Amino acid sequence: MIIPYGRKYDKKWLLTALQNLCSVPFTPVQYQIEGHKAQFYLEDACTANALCRVSRQITDTEGYKVIVLMNPCPPPAILNTQLKPEDIEHLKQCMAKRFDGSQRALDLNNIRTDPDLVSQNIRAILSRKTFMDAVVKIIEENIPELVCLNLSNNKLYKLEDVADLISKAPHLKILNLSHNELKSEKELDRLKGLKLVELWLDRNPLCDQFKDQLTYISAIRERFPRLLKLDGHDLPPPIVFEVVSPTTTPPCKGSYFGSEEIKVLIMHFLQQYYSVYDSGNRQPLLDAYHDGASFSLSLPSSQNPNSLREYHKDSRNIKRLKDPSTRFRLLKHTRLNVVALLNELPKTQHDSASFNVDVNTYTTTLLSFTVSGMFKEVDGKSQDAVRAFSRVFIAVPAGISGLCIVNDELFVRIATTEEIQHAFAATAPTPSSSPVPTLTAPQQEMLSAFSLKSGMNLEWSQKCLQDNEWDFNKAAQIFTQLKIEGKIPDVAFIK
Repeated sequence: MIIPYGRKYDKKWLLTALQNLCSVPFTPVQYQIEGHKAQFYLEDACTANALCRVSRQITDTEGYKVIVLMNPCPPPAILNTQLKPEDIEHLKQCMAKRFDGSQRALDLNNIRTDPDLVSQNIRAILSRKTFMDAVVKIIEENIPELVCLNLSNNKLYKLEDVADLISKAPHLKILNLSHNELKSEKELDRLKGLKLVELWLDRNPLCDQFKDQLTYISAIRERFPRLLKLDGHDLPPPIVFEVVSPTTTPPCKGSYFGSEEIKVLIMHFLQQYYSVYDSGNRQPLLDAYHDGASFSLSLPSSQNPNSLREYHKDSRNIKRLKDPSTRFRLLKHTRLNVVALLNELPKTQHDSASFNVDVNTYTTTLLSFTVSGMFKEVDGKSQDAVRAFSRVFIAVPAGISGLCIVNDELFVRIATTEEIQHAFAATAPTPSSSPVPTLTAPQQEMLSAFSLKSGMNLEWSQKCLQDNEWDFNKAAQIFTQLKIEGKIPDVAFIK
């Protein structure tokens, strides 16, 4: 960083004025005067760009604007000086002297003034990468069981190199960073992987950024939820959900209907609904919706809208949309408007084997349930793209055993790699609507027997037998395996 005519400015005044206006904290390295200009180094381009934006915003006592220029360059030689093997050996001996084996504690407080290192003309400046890397390597190779580390009074202004301790010293619980030059709490994000129970940060500039002690504690504990002591003061016990022993995530449970009666009702409805939805003509879905029905579509706020561009214009994600009129416009009212929008959405093919259904509410006059699963688009620019969806239907009774939708909320997102791999797998295929050839008498007999033994309806039983070339034993074996894996949809068992 170059300050033209910086020679005439007091160093403390200049750096303070720059820091007060700069949007991010910075630490100048190797500040010096060269000719009429002042110059120093910054370690990253983002900070340098932020400082450049301060140019001409400061007026000196003579009425001139202070100019700030940036010149990208390699790090100064002083920062890249490699330690000699004998220097590393002296550093190792010094650290051994400062290590308390009974407490598994290493005290590196103000190590640059250690007489053993000074006598060897070694300047152990831990804010330099070469020295911190050497310290971390010595810890890794000799005391990986380290529990307590004191790095106070070492003029540390960044923690990027200290972060290596997360993997090199996995048992570290107590860390003292007091009396350093840490200016931003964001530096602590680099250490979030440490499971600290005690931390010292007092006498760092970052401590002055908080309006009160409660805010300070909250910010630090957000990064270290197990913390019990901060700056020597006891904290209230943390509220954490800690797994005592290694365990695996329980498997996802299947559909929940509440009763067999509801299951039959919903599965019959879904079979009819999606056979029309995937047919290419969704106009007949008018019969499935109430006259005053409502519909909304939403996409995740965290995903790139270009990846779901066919849906983006109709997305009513209220986390993104703040305008009340836009929110109202994207909420479709009446069955005519609902089906009109459904007809505009990409043509699809749903994987009924992926469906998972959960009943939310059921009374004699109302049924609310959620269906989630996978589908793929069958035309357009995103043909064969696999999507994941979740859909909440609220319906009322209609006819003798039907449902009429009064509210429909559809959520669409990009499928994960694992979901794509499992979608439309070679499972018991969805029955086709194409004409079924006439079966021979032996095939009819085999079909009835297979349906009886498997519990599947005739349509799915026939498809399973056909796919296995009418080999009863082979079809039974495939059916058993798929049923164990949970890959046969509930609709296959509705007779």
